[in-house]
Amino acid sequence: MVAVAVPACYCNYGFTRNYITRKRKTLIPTDKGEKVYDLIKDQKIANVQMTAEWEMVFHQIIYEDYSAKSFNRPEWVKLLETLKRKSSKTNLLLFTKWDRFGRNAGDAYQMINILKKGQCEQQVIEQPLDLSIPENKMMLAIYLAAPEVENDRRTLNTYYGMRRAKKEGRLM
Repeated sequence: MVAVAVPACYCNYGFTRNYITRKRKTLIPTDKGEKVYDLIKDQKIANVQMTAEWEMVFHQIIYEDYSAKSFNRPEWVKLLETLKRKSSKTNLLLFTKWDRFGRNAGDAYQMINILKKGQCEQQVIEQPLDLSIPENKMMLAIYLAAPEVENDRRTLNTYYGMRRAKKEGRLM
């Protein structure tokens, strides 16, 4: 039997592909799993230390289903607290788009400055910007203002739609 550290998120993959089985609390590689291990055992991906480091990184990923209208979000508050205590080794904050970071331009600028003071860089997957380039600050302004304008427009449309429906006698 071979001992390999496997990140938890890959266990389901191992079961569905028939690479591993479970016997009580122990994961047992199947013959197919042993063959795969023989193919990769000399590669970096089979290194127990590396997979342990991956597991630690996976636990640092934050998933939130809260509106980005404000930064008063449970996981965000926890992240800020750890940054302020310097108990976090976080030096990069990665998110998908600027509108997932914040939908209020003023608050977003304040948060960028707070993160800068905490030596935490922000990077965006779909809208990358190097903020050390002055011209990119103009793009940042657009990326931060557009979601706020979207929210304001949606609020107005909702308000006027409800008024119109009320005038037409529709129930709300």
